[in-house]
Amino acid sequence: MTIKGIKYQFVASPWRYEGPNGWYFVSLPVELAKEIREALKSEEEGWGRLRVTVKIGSSEWKTAIWFDTKLKTYLLPLKAEMRQKEILIVDKKINIILWI
Repeated sequence: MTIKGIKYQFVASPWRYEGPNGWYFVSLPVELAKEIREALKSEEEGWGRLRVTVKIGSSEWKTAIWFDTKLKTYLLPLKAEMRQKEILIVDKKINIILWI
């Protein structure tokens, strides 16, 4: 996969939203989210959505992050396929690379 855009790297832990369907997310570090939002807010689509390419472990995929105004950060959803493939566990720190 040819990746273009600005590269961001960080470490974070997956967490599970306890509402309907129980989605899994990673919250970007608040300072990193602030940097991204200041630089790329004009690129956001509806609901604070930014298209990204993400790499966790040996897996790369295209997805999006969404800005959460309550948490003041972007949320990266983690599909079941990627959680299983990379053995992603709630509260276990993982290395993440994003290209925006």
